[in-house]
Amino acid sequence: MDVARKVVGIGSVGTRAFVVLLEGRDENDPLFLQVKEAGASVLEDYVESSTYEHHGHRVVAGQRLMQAASDIFLGWFRGREGRDFYCRQLRDMKGSAQVQRMSPDELSLYATLCGWALARAHACSGDRVQIAAYLGKSERFDVAIADFAQAYADQTERDHAALCAAVKSGRIAADSEA
Repeated sequence: MDVARKVVGIGSVGTRAFVVLLEGRDENDPLFLQVKEAGASVLEDYVESSTYEHHGHRVVAGQRLMQAASDIFLGWFRGREGRDFYCRQLRDMKGSAQVQRMSPDELSLYATLCGWALARAHACSGDRVQIAAYLGKSERFDVAIADFAQAYADQTERDHAALCAAVKSGRIAADSEA
């Protein structure tokens, strides 16, 4: 029924994006789709050629691989000018956790859930047999990851202390209400 060009976020600057209005059974059954241009992966110059001949197909395959339940309208196509696109149902249901308002226990639970979701997505995207063979049976990788995580946490604490000191000395202005 109608199409409008959509202004995209920072990560998609320079790409084309559209909102498409379709009619379902009747005029009281609208369907909004988002159509977004899919360009080459930033990794393309550094890895083997993609097994996908179409950038939109690559994006859709990645989303289907990592999402527990994908949008039934998720798909891809090539436009008349040879540009690759993917489409999905338009639902702006993005939420954001108010981490600054969380108690320590809530923040710990939130971090655990974020870690679980990220681990699940990564677990779905690799060949588990190949990964297990690469890691072997020793605890070497586990220890290395734990050491890295501890070093990263220590660095975060040092960075936070430096930030607090800079705010206290007046070198950096901060709004505690933000």
